Amino acid sequence: MAALWVGIDLGTQSTKVSIVDDDGAVAASASLPLVSHRDGERHEQDPGTWVAQAGAALSVAIDSLAANSVHRIAGVSICATSGTVTTVDSAGRPQSPGIMYDDARAGSLGQEANEADPQRWARLGYRIQPTWALPKIAWLARNGMLPEGRWVAHQADVLAAAMVGTRVSSDWSHSLKSGYDLGELEWPVGALTTLGVAPAKLPEVVAPGTELGQSSERWAELTGLPAGTPIFAGMTDGCAAQLGAATLGLGDWHTVIGTTMVLKGVTDRIIIDDAGAVYSHRAPHDGLWFPGGASSVGAGAITEALPSIDLAGVSQRLSALGDQLPTIPTSYPLAGVGERFPLIRPDARGFVTISGVDYSLKEAATREDPDLLAAAIMLGVACVERLSFATMAHAGAAVDGTLSSSGGGTKNRWWTQLRADLLGRSITIPRSSEGSIGMAILAAWAGTANAVLPETASRMSIVGSVVEPRSEHGTQWNDRYDEFVAELVSKEWITV
Repeated sequence: MAALWVGIDLGTQSTKVSIVDDDGAVAASASLPLVSHRDGERHEQDPGTWVAQAGAALSVAIDSLAANSVHRIAGVSICATSGTVTTVDSAGRPQSPGIMYDDARAGSLGQEANEADPQRWARLGYRIQPTWALPKIAWLARNGMLPEGRWVAHQADVLAAAMVGTRVSSDWSHSLKSGYDLGELEWPVGALTTLGVAPAKLPEVVAPGTELGQSSERWAELTGLPAGTPIFAGMTDGCAAQLGAATLGLGDWHTVIGTTMVLKGVTDRIIIDDAGAVYSHRAPHDGLWFPGGASSVGAGAITEALPSIDLAGVSQRLSALGDQLPTIPTSYPLAGVGERFPLIRPDARGFVTISGVDYSLKEAATREDPDLLAAAIMLGVACVERLSFATMAHAGAAVDGTLSSSGGGTKNRWWTQLRADLLGRSITIPRSSEGSIGMAILAAWAGTANAVLPETASRMSIVGSVVEPRSEHGTQWNDRYDEFVAELVSKEWITV
Protein backbone atom coordinates (compact mmCIF):
# COMPACT_ATOMS: atom_id res chain seq x y z
CA MET A 1 0.00 0.00 0.00
CA ALA A 2 1.06 3.61 -0.59
CA ALA A 3 2.99 5.42 2.14
CA LEU A 4 1.60 8.13 4.39
CA TRP A 5 3.59 11.22 5.32
CA VAL A 6 3.18 13.43 8.40
CA GLY A 7 3.63 17.19 8.30
CA ILE A 8 3.55 19.27 11.50
CA ASP A 9 3.25 23.06 11.55
CA LEU A 10 4.12 24.85 14.79
CA GLY A 11 2.54 28.25 14.29
CA THR A 12 1.85 31.20 16.55
CA GLN A 13 -1.76 30.50 17.45
CA SER A 14 -1.96 26.75 16.82
CA THR A 15 -0.16 23.58 15.85
CA LYS A 16 -1.50 21.64 12.88
CA VAL A 17 -0.84 18.01 11.92
CA SER A 18 -1.63 16.62 8.47
CA ILE A 19 -1.22 13.00 7.40
CA VAL A 20 -1.06 12.87 3.61
CA ASP A 21 -0.73 10.13 1.01
CA ASP A 22 1.53 10.12 -2.05
CA ASP A 23 -1.15 11.79 -4.19
CA GLY A 24 -1.74 14.65 -1.76
CA ALA A 25 -4.99 13.36 -0.30
CA VAL A 26 -5.30 14.19 3.40
CA ALA A 27 -5.92 10.96 5.28
CA ALA A 28 -6.20 12.67 8.68
CA SER A 29 -5.56 16.02 10.33
CA ALA A 30 -5.91 17.76 13.66
CA SER A 31 -5.18 21.17 15.15
CA LEU A 32 -4.82 22.45 18.70
CA PRO A 33 -4.27 25.99 20.01
CA LEU A 34 -1.07 27.57 21.30
CA VAL A 35 -1.08 30.45 23.79
CA SER A 36 1.31 33.39 23.82
CA HIS A 37 2.28 35.82 26.53
CA ARG A 38 3.02 39.40 25.43
CA ASP A 39 4.50 42.05 27.68
CA GLY A 40 5.58 45.17 25.83
CA GLU A 41 8.35 44.24 23.43
CA ARG A 42 8.46 40.67 24.75
CA HIS A 43 6.55 37.78 23.20
CA GLU A 44 6.97 34.33 24.74
CA GLN A 45 5.46 30.88 24.62
CA ASP A 46 6.03 27.86 26.83
CA PRO A 47 8.07 25.41 24.68
CA GLY A 48 6.57 22.56 26.66
CA THR A 49 3.24 23.38 25.02
CA TRP A 50 4.82 23.07 21.56
CA VAL A 51 5.60 19.45 22.40
CA ALA A 52 2.41 18.72 24.32
CA GLN A 53 0.00 20.25 21.80
CA ALA A 54 1.77 18.85 18.76
CA GLY A 55 1.84 15.42 20.40
CA ALA A 56 -1.84 15.64 21.30
CA ALA A 57 -2.78 16.76 17.77
CA LEU A 58 -0.69 13.95 16.27
CA SER A 59 -2.45 11.47 18.55
CA VAL A 60 -5.87 12.72 17.44
CA ALA A 61 -4.89 12.49 13.77
CA ILE A 62 -3.44 9.00 14.12
CA ASP A 63 -6.47 7.79 16.09
CA SER A 64 -8.70 8.83 13.20
CA LEU A 65 -6.78 6.66 10.74
CA ALA A 66 -7.93 3.17 9.94
CA ALA A 67 -6.10 0.74 12.21
CA ASN A 68 -4.33 -0.92 9.32
CA SER A 69 -3.08 2.41 7.98
CA VAL A 70 -0.86 3.50 10.87
CA HIS A 71 1.98 1.22 9.76
CA ARG A 72 2.01 3.06 6.40
CA ILE A 73 3.42 6.22 8.03
CA ALA A 74 6.89 6.53 6.53
CA GLY A 75 8.21 9.89 7.70
CA VAL A 76 7.63 13.17 9.53
CA SER A 77 8.83 16.72 8.92
CA ILE A 78 8.24 19.90 10.95
CA CYS A 79 8.00 23.60 10.15
CA ALA A 80 7.87 26.44 12.67
CA THR A 81 8.07 30.21 12.94
CA SER A 82 11.29 31.82 11.70
CA GLY A 83 13.50 33.37 14.36
CA THR A 84 11.94 31.69 17.42
CA VAL A 85 14.52 30.26 19.84
CA THR A 86 14.88 28.76 23.29
CA THR A 87 17.49 26.84 25.28
CA VAL A 88 17.64 23.07 25.76
CA ASP A 89 19.56 20.45 27.71
CA SER A 90 21.50 17.51 26.25
CA ALA A 91 18.26 15.63 25.62
CA GLY A 92 16.80 18.58 23.72
CA ARG A 93 14.34 19.39 26.52
CA PRO A 94 13.52 23.11 26.80
CA GLN A 95 15.04 24.95 29.74
CA SER A 96 13.67 28.47 29.25
CA PRO A 97 10.73 30.26 27.63
CA GLY A 98 10.42 30.32 23.87
CA ILE A 99 11.43 33.77 22.60
CA MET A 100 9.12 34.29 19.65
CA TYR A 101 9.87 35.51 16.14
CA ASP A 102 8.69 39.09 16.79
CA ASP A 103 10.11 39.49 20.31
CA ALA A 104 12.18 42.70 20.35
CA ARG A 105 13.87 42.48 23.76
CA ALA A 106 17.29 42.20 22.12
CA GLY A 107 16.73 45.17 19.84
CA SER A 108 19.70 47.07 21.20
CA LEU A 109 21.97 44.20 20.12
CA GLY A 110 20.82 44.30 16.50
CA GLN A 111 23.39 46.90 15.46
CA GLU A 112 26.16 45.01 17.26
CA ALA A 113 25.19 41.91 15.33
CA ASN A 114 25.34 43.82 12.04
CA GLU A 115 28.80 45.15 12.90
CA ALA A 116 30.12 41.74 13.98
CA ASP A 117 30.78 40.51 10.40
CA PRO A 118 29.59 43.12 7.88
CA GLN A 119 31.39 41.60 4.88
CA ARG A 120 29.70 38.23 5.40
CA TRP A 121 26.28 39.80 5.89
CA ALA A 122 26.72 41.91 2.74
CA ARG A 123 27.57 38.81 0.70
CA LEU A 124 24.48 37.01 2.02
CA GLY A 125 22.18 40.01 1.83
CA TYR A 126 21.52 39.85 5.56
CA ARG A 127 20.58 42.96 7.49
CA ILE A 128 20.28 41.60 11.03
CA GLN A 129 17.02 42.98 12.33
CA PRO A 130 16.24 43.50 16.04
CA THR A 131 13.77 40.59 16.07
CA TRP A 132 16.08 38.12 14.31
CA ALA A 133 17.30 35.18 16.35
CA LEU A 134 20.98 36.22 16.38
CA PRO A 135 20.47 39.25 18.70
CA LYS A 136 18.24 37.07 20.90
CA ILE A 137 20.98 34.45 21.16
CA ALA A 138 23.46 37.15 22.19
CA TRP A 139 20.90 38.33 24.76
CA LEU A 140 20.60 34.78 26.13
CA ALA A 141 24.38 34.52 26.46
CA ARG A 142 24.75 37.89 28.18
CA ASN A 143 21.99 37.12 30.62
CA GLY A 144 23.57 33.89 31.81
CA MET A 145 21.03 31.64 30.08
CA LEU A 146 23.60 29.54 28.19
CA PRO A 147 25.61 27.97 31.03
CA GLU A 148 27.31 24.60 30.80
CA GLY A 149 24.81 21.96 29.77
CA ARG A 150 22.54 24.28 27.77
CA TRP A 151 22.36 24.94 24.05
CA VAL A 152 20.37 27.09 21.63
CA ALA A 153 17.51 25.41 19.78
CA HIS A 154 14.98 26.62 17.25
CA GLN A 155 11.26 25.99 17.67
CA ALA A 156 11.15 23.02 15.28
CA ASP A 157 14.26 21.50 16.90
CA VAL A 158 12.48 21.23 20.25
CA LEU A 159 9.67 19.11 18.82
CA ALA A 160 12.02 16.96 16.74
CA ALA A 161 14.15 16.31 19.83
CA ALA A 162 11.08 15.27 21.82
CA MET A 163 10.15 12.80 19.10
CA VAL A 164 13.64 11.34 18.79
CA GLY A 165 14.51 11.48 22.50
CA THR A 166 17.75 13.43 22.22
CA ARG A 167 19.08 16.78 21.04
CA VAL A 168 19.03 16.99 17.23
CA SER A 169 20.61 19.00 14.43
CA SER A 170 18.81 22.01 13.04
CA ASP A 171 18.11 22.73 9.36
CA TRP A 172 19.57 25.59 7.37
CA SER A 173 16.15 27.21 6.90
CA HIS A 174 15.29 27.65 10.60
CA SER A 175 18.95 28.62 11.23
CA LEU A 176 19.04 31.56 8.79
CA LYS A 177 17.97 34.24 11.28
CA SER A 178 20.46 32.88 13.80
CA GLY A 179 23.19 34.03 11.41
CA TYR A 180 23.97 30.75 9.68
CA ASP A 181 25.91 31.29 6.45
CA LEU A 182 23.84 29.65 3.72
CA GLY A 183 26.56 30.22 1.13
CA GLU A 184 29.47 28.64 2.98
CA LEU A 185 27.21 26.37 5.08
CA GLU A 186 28.86 27.31 8.35
CA TRP A 187 28.22 29.25 11.53
CA PRO A 188 29.92 32.69 11.57
CA VAL A 189 32.38 31.83 14.31
CA GLY A 190 33.99 35.26 14.39
CA ALA A 191 30.67 37.09 14.66
CA LEU A 192 29.41 34.76 17.39
CA THR A 193 32.60 35.18 19.39
CA THR A 194 32.44 38.97 19.03
CA LEU A 195 28.88 38.90 20.36
CA GLY A 196 29.90 36.76 23.34
CA VAL A 197 28.29 33.55 22.09
CA ALA A 198 30.32 30.35 22.20
CA PRO A 199 29.87 28.75 18.75
CA ALA A 200 29.54 25.33 20.39
CA LYS A 201 26.24 26.53 21.89
CA LEU A 202 24.67 26.47 18.43
CA PRO A 203 23.27 23.28 16.90
CA GLU A 204 24.82 21.40 14.01
CA VAL A 205 23.05 22.31 10.78
CA VAL A 206 21.92 20.01 7.98
CA ALA A 207 19.98 20.36 4.75
CA PRO A 208 16.16 20.21 4.86
CA GLY A 209 15.11 16.63 4.24
CA THR A 210 18.06 15.14 6.16
CA GLU A 211 17.05 12.41 8.60
CA LEU A 212 17.48 13.75 12.15
CA GLY A 213 16.73 10.45 13.85
CA GLN A 214 13.84 8.08 14.39
CA SER A 215 10.84 8.38 16.65
CA SER A 216 11.20 6.77 20.06
CA GLU A 217 9.20 4.12 21.88
CA ARG A 218 8.10 6.78 24.36
CA TRP A 219 6.68 8.93 21.56
CA ALA A 220 4.90 5.85 20.21
CA GLU A 221 3.24 5.36 23.59
CA LEU A 222 2.22 9.02 23.75
CA THR A 223 0.94 9.49 20.21
CA GLY A 224 0.65 6.18 18.39
CA LEU A 225 3.34 7.16 15.86
CA PRO A 226 5.21 3.91 15.13
CA ALA A 227 8.62 3.77 16.81
CA GLY A 228 11.42 4.01 14.29
CA THR A 229 9.62 6.46 11.99
CA PRO A 230 12.21 8.74 10.32
CA ILE A 231 12.08 12.39 11.38
CA PHE A 232 13.33 14.63 8.56
CA ALA A 233 14.69 18.17 8.94
CA GLY A 234 12.11 20.73 7.85
CA MET A 235 11.94 24.38 6.81
CA THR A 236 10.36 27.56 8.17
CA ASP A 237 6.60 28.04 7.91
CA GLY A 238 6.87 30.41 4.94
CA CYS A 239 8.97 27.94 2.97
CA ALA A 240 6.63 25.12 4.00
CA ALA A 241 3.65 26.97 2.55
CA GLN A 242 5.63 27.49 -0.66
CA LEU A 243 6.30 23.75 -0.90
CA GLY A 244 2.65 23.02 -0.14
CA ALA A 245 1.59 25.13 -3.10
CA ALA A 246 4.26 23.59 -5.38
CA THR A 247 5.62 27.10 -6.03
CA LEU A 248 9.03 25.91 -7.13
CA GLY A 249 9.53 27.28 -10.68
CA LEU A 250 11.88 30.19 -11.39
CA GLY A 251 9.96 33.45 -11.06
CA ASP A 252 7.06 31.88 -9.14
CA TRP A 253 5.86 33.43 -5.86
CA HIS A 254 3.80 32.45 -2.86
CA THR A 255 2.15 34.66 -0.24
CA VAL A 256 1.00 33.38 3.13
CA ILE A 257 -1.77 35.47 4.68
CA GLY A 258 -1.72 34.16 8.23
CA THR A 259 -1.24 35.96 11.53
CA THR A 260 1.48 37.77 9.58
CA MET A 261 2.22 37.97 5.86
CA VAL A 262 5.11 36.02 4.33
CA LEU A 263 6.20 36.36 0.68
CA LYS A 264 8.59 33.84 -0.90
CA GLY A 265 9.72 33.35 -4.48
CA VAL A 266 12.14 31.21 -6.49
CA THR A 267 15.39 32.50 -8.01
CA ASP A 268 18.71 31.05 -9.11
CA ARG A 269 20.70 33.44 -6.91
CA ILE A 270 20.62 35.32 -3.62
CA ILE A 271 18.57 38.53 -3.89
CA ILE A 272 19.93 41.58 -2.09
CA ASP A 273 17.98 44.82 -1.59
CA ASP A 274 19.31 48.18 -0.45
CA ALA A 275 17.45 48.25 2.86
CA GLY A 276 18.21 44.67 3.85
CA ALA A 277 14.54 43.75 4.26
CA VAL A 278 14.89 40.83 1.83
CA TYR A 279 16.63 37.60 2.79
CA SER A 280 17.09 34.43 0.77
CA HIS A 281 16.47 30.93 2.06
CA ARG A 282 18.47 28.19 0.40
CA ALA A 283 16.16 25.69 -1.32
CA PRO A 284 16.68 22.02 -0.53
CA HIS A 285 17.17 21.19 -4.23
CA ASP A 286 18.85 22.18 -7.52
CA GLY A 287 20.91 25.06 -6.12
CA LEU A 288 17.90 27.38 -6.10
CA TRP A 289 16.98 30.09 -3.59
CA PHE A 290 13.74 31.20 -1.92
CA PRO A 291 14.07 35.00 -1.46
CA GLY A 292 11.44 37.05 0.29
CA GLY A 293 10.54 38.35 3.69
CA ALA A 294 8.08 38.30 6.55
CA SER A 295 5.94 41.35 7.24
CA SER A 296 4.30 41.98 10.59
CA VAL A 297 0.94 42.78 8.96
CA GLY A 298 -1.65 40.08 8.42
CA ALA A 299 -4.86 38.59 9.70
CA GLY A 300 -3.60 39.00 13.25
CA ALA A 301 -4.38 42.71 12.95
CA ILE A 302 -8.06 41.89 12.46
CA THR A 303 -8.03 39.71 15.56
CA GLU A 304 -6.30 42.50 17.49
CA ALA A 305 -8.74 45.23 16.44
CA LEU A 306 -11.97 43.22 16.16
CA PRO A 307 -11.61 40.06 18.28
CA SER A 308 -15.26 39.04 18.03
CA ILE A 309 -15.95 39.89 14.39
CA ASP A 310 -17.51 37.33 12.03
CA LEU A 311 -15.25 37.58 8.99
CA ALA A 312 -17.46 35.39 6.84
CA GLY A 313 -20.35 37.73 7.48
CA VAL A 314 -18.16 40.75 6.76
CA SER A 315 -17.13 39.25 3.44
CA GLN A 316 -20.74 38.64 2.44
CA ARG A 317 -21.80 42.17 3.36
CA LEU A 318 -18.88 43.79 1.56
CA SER A 319 -19.50 41.66 -1.54
CA ALA A 320 -23.17 42.67 -1.52
CA LEU A 321 -22.23 46.36 -1.59
CA GLY A 322 -20.33 45.92 -4.86
CA ASP A 323 -19.46 49.26 -6.50
CA GLN A 324 -21.40 51.10 -3.79
CA LEU A 325 -18.75 50.28 -1.22
CA PRO A 326 -18.04 53.34 0.98
CA THR A 327 -14.54 54.77 1.03
CA ILE A 328 -12.27 52.39 2.88
CA PRO A 329 -9.73 54.07 5.21
CA THR A 330 -6.05 53.84 4.35
CA SER A 331 -4.10 51.70 6.81
CA TYR A 332 -0.80 50.04 7.60
CA PRO A 333 -2.24 47.36 9.92
CA LEU A 334 0.47 46.50 12.44
CA ALA A 335 -0.84 44.81 15.58
CA GLY A 336 2.39 45.53 17.47
CA VAL A 337 5.37 47.88 17.14
CA GLY A 338 7.89 47.53 14.32
CA GLU A 339 7.97 46.37 10.70
CA ARG A 340 10.43 43.96 9.07
CA PHE A 341 9.41 43.71 5.40
CA PRO A 342 9.06 45.20 2.82
CA LEU A 343 10.51 48.08 4.83
CA ILE A 344 12.52 48.08 8.04
CA ARG A 345 11.09 50.36 10.70
CA PRO A 346 11.62 49.03 14.25
CA ASP A 347 9.68 52.04 15.55
CA ALA A 348 6.71 51.74 13.17
CA ARG A 349 3.25 51.75 14.69
CA GLY A 350 0.20 50.69 12.76
CA PHE A 351 -2.27 53.32 11.69
CA VAL A 352 -5.74 53.70 10.24
CA THR A 353 -6.40 57.12 8.67
CA ILE A 354 -9.97 58.31 9.33
CA SER A 355 -10.96 61.80 8.14
CA GLY A 356 -7.29 62.76 7.85
CA VAL A 357 -6.36 61.63 11.38
CA ASP A 358 -4.23 58.57 12.17
CA TYR A 359 -5.50 56.16 14.80
CA SER A 360 -4.14 52.89 16.20
CA LEU A 361 -6.08 49.74 15.40
CA LYS A 362 -7.74 49.71 18.80
CA GLU A 363 -8.59 53.40 18.62
CA ALA A 364 -10.02 52.94 15.14
CA ALA A 365 -12.23 50.12 16.45
CA THR A 366 -14.04 52.66 18.64
CA ARG A 367 -14.52 55.17 15.80
CA GLU A 368 -15.13 53.21 12.61
CA ASP A 369 -17.82 50.83 11.41
CA PRO A 370 -16.46 47.30 12.09
CA ASP A 371 -17.02 46.13 8.51
CA LEU A 372 -15.17 49.13 7.10
CA LEU A 373 -12.34 48.72 9.60
CA ALA A 374 -11.97 45.06 8.64
CA ALA A 375 -11.93 46.14 4.98
CA ALA A 376 -9.30 48.78 5.76
CA ILE A 377 -7.05 46.14 7.33
CA MET A 378 -7.54 43.80 4.34
CA LEU A 379 -6.77 46.63 1.93
CA GLY A 380 -3.71 47.59 3.97
CA VAL A 381 -2.34 44.03 3.83
CA ALA A 382 -2.96 43.91 0.07
CA CYS A 383 -1.07 47.20 -0.36
CA VAL A 384 1.85 45.87 1.70
CA GLU A 385 1.86 42.77 -0.52
CA ARG A 386 2.03 44.92 -3.67
CA LEU A 387 4.80 47.03 -2.14
CA SER A 388 6.64 43.78 -1.36
CA PHE A 389 6.53 42.76 -5.02
CA ALA A 390 7.82 46.20 -5.99
CA THR A 391 10.68 45.76 -3.51
CA MET A 392 11.58 42.35 -4.95
CA ALA A 393 11.48 43.64 -8.52
CA HIS A 394 13.66 46.63 -7.60
CA ALA A 395 16.18 44.20 -6.07
CA GLY A 396 16.40 42.34 -9.38
CA ALA A 397 14.11 39.36 -8.82
CA ALA A 398 11.76 38.22 -11.59
CA VAL A 399 8.21 38.55 -10.28
CA ASP A 400 6.21 37.63 -13.38
CA GLY A 401 5.69 33.91 -12.72
CA THR A 402 2.72 32.28 -11.09
CA LEU A 403 1.33 33.52 -7.76
CA SER A 404 -0.15 31.14 -5.24
CA SER A 405 -1.38 31.91 -1.76
CA SER A 406 -2.25 30.13 1.47
CA GLY A 407 -3.06 30.86 5.09
CA GLY A 408 -6.26 31.66 6.93
CA GLY A 409 -6.72 34.94 5.05
CA THR A 410 -7.33 33.07 1.79
CA LYS A 411 -10.53 31.63 3.23
CA ASN A 412 -12.07 35.10 2.89
CA ARG A 413 -13.17 35.33 -0.75
CA TRP A 414 -13.69 39.12 -0.73
CA TRP A 415 -10.17 39.67 0.59
CA THR A 416 -8.60 37.35 -1.99
CA GLN A 417 -10.53 39.03 -4.80
CA LEU A 418 -9.37 42.43 -3.55
CA ARG A 419 -5.77 41.22 -3.61
CA ALA A 420 -6.11 39.83 -7.14
CA ASP A 421 -7.65 43.11 -8.35
CA LEU A 422 -5.05 45.31 -6.65
CA LEU A 423 -2.12 43.15 -7.77
CA GLY A 424 -3.56 42.70 -11.25
CA ARG A 425 -2.72 38.99 -11.34
CA SER A 426 -4.30 35.58 -10.85
CA ILE A 427 -4.00 33.95 -7.43
CA THR A 428 -4.03 30.16 -7.14
CA ILE A 429 -5.30 28.78 -3.84
CA PRO A 430 -4.28 25.20 -2.95
CA ARG A 431 -7.08 23.02 -1.64
CA SER A 432 -5.10 22.40 1.54
CA SER A 433 -3.32 25.64 2.37
CA GLU A 434 -1.41 24.55 5.46
CA GLY A 435 2.31 24.56 6.18
CA SER A 436 1.78 21.02 7.44
CA ILE A 437 1.00 19.95 3.86
CA GLY A 438 4.31 21.41 2.72
CA MET A 439 6.10 19.42 5.40
CA ALA A 440 4.32 16.22 4.37
CA ILE A 441 5.56 16.89 0.83
CA LEU A 442 9.10 17.47 2.10
CA ALA A 443 8.97 14.22 4.08
CA ALA A 444 7.70 12.34 1.00
CA TRP A 445 10.57 13.71 -1.09
CA ALA A 446 13.15 12.93 1.59
CA GLY A 447 11.78 9.47 2.28
CA THR A 448 11.38 8.28 -1.31
CA ALA A 449 14.39 7.02 -3.24
CA ASN A 450 15.29 9.09 -6.33
CA ALA A 451 12.40 11.50 -5.80
CA VAL A 452 12.53 14.95 -7.44
CA LEU A 453 11.15 17.71 -5.21
CA PRO A 454 9.24 19.76 -7.85
CA GLU A 455 7.62 16.59 -9.21
CA THR A 456 6.71 15.37 -5.72
CA ALA A 457 5.23 18.76 -4.83
CA SER A 458 3.27 19.05 -8.09
CA ARG A 459 1.78 15.61 -7.56
CA MET A 460 0.81 16.21 -3.93
CA SER A 461 -0.35 19.86 -4.15
CA ILE A 462 -3.99 20.06 -5.20
CA VAL A 463 -5.39 23.29 -6.64
CA GLY A 464 -8.55 24.39 -4.89
CA SER A 465 -9.44 27.52 -6.86
CA VAL A 466 -8.02 30.30 -9.03
CA VAL A 467 -9.10 33.90 -8.39
CA GLU A 468 -8.78 36.09 -11.48
CA PRO A 469 -8.28 39.88 -11.37
CA ARG A 470 -11.16 42.04 -12.59
CA SER A 471 -9.83 44.69 -14.93
CA GLU A 472 -12.81 46.97 -14.33
CA HIS A 473 -11.71 47.38 -10.69
CA GLY A 474 -8.04 48.02 -11.49
CA THR A 475 -8.20 51.82 -11.62
CA GLN A 476 -10.05 52.07 -8.30
CA TRP A 477 -7.52 49.91 -6.44
CA ASN A 478 -4.52 51.47 -8.21
CA ASP A 479 -5.66 54.85 -6.91
CA ARG A 480 -5.95 53.45 -3.38
CA TYR A 481 -2.47 51.94 -3.63
CA ASP A 482 -1.08 55.30 -4.74
CA GLU A 483 -2.71 56.90 -1.67
CA PHE A 484 -1.11 54.23 0.51
CA VAL A 485 2.34 54.87 -0.96
CA ALA A 486 1.91 58.64 -0.60
CA GLU A 487 1.05 58.16 3.08
CA LEU A 488 4.22 56.13 3.66
CA VAL A 489 6.31 58.74 1.86
CA SER A 490 4.81 61.51 4.00
CA LYS A 491 5.77 59.53 7.11
CA GLU A 492 9.30 59.06 5.66
CA TRP A 493 8.93 55.29 5.88
CA ILE A 494 9.85 54.95 2.20
CA THR A 495 11.15 57.14 -0.62
CA VAL A 496 10.10 57.04 -4.27
